[in-house]
Amino acid sequence: MERKSAAGSVRNKERSKKKFLDAVGKILKTKGYAALKINDIAATAGVDKKMIYTYFGGMDGLMDEYIRSQDYWSNVTTETMMPDPKDGGKAFTEAMLLQQFDYVYNNKELQKLLLWRLSESRKSLTKLTNMQEENGETLFKLIIDPHFGERSQDFRAISAILVSGLYYLNMYASVNGSVFCGIDLNTDDGRDKIKKAVSFLIEQTYENL
Repeated sequence: MERKSAAGSVRNKERSKKKFLDAVGKILKTKGYAALKINDIAATAGVDKKMIYTYFGGMDGLMDEYIRSQDYWSNVTTETMMPDPKDGGKAFTEAMLLQQFDYVYNNKELQKLLLWRLSESRKSLTKLTNMQEENGETLFKLIIDPHFGERSQDFRAISAILVSGLYYLNMYASVNGSVFCGIDLNTDDGRDKIKKAVSFLIEQTYENL
């Protein structure tokens, strides 16, 4: 009986945590980050706000876990996806950029987080940036830097333009309209053109850098 009770307690905890995380996402999508208040999150989740402190240690802990659950690059590590050193990480880099393009497009909550990060300084959002940089640095040092050698900084600069550009195009398509440089970003054909351009740029970088 004790085992069943303990197991039930764990399940209840996980369900309550998920309710809080889902509530953050719902408020973020419908009302924006300014509405993320502890009382409103608890009310939306239907769980006593004291549990936020019990499960997450407070609002910052809740936001940290929520952001980690949404961000693409923070969850890409050498433990989950190992690049092939034989091609200098070319296939891996291309796949990550193309997958990220679709991931951000389909994740409205992450789009809100990215906009929030640009408009406000907050500890949890700084941690998001740091997690992305740490994971990216591991991949750069493991595969990219050895492959490009003294030109590795140039590859990093190209990567920065590609990643930020894909972020921007998705957020632009979601917020300000769908057509950018004559390409409709909300159509399969338009998005396919962007993906082909990314593949072209990666190919050219690996061939000519």
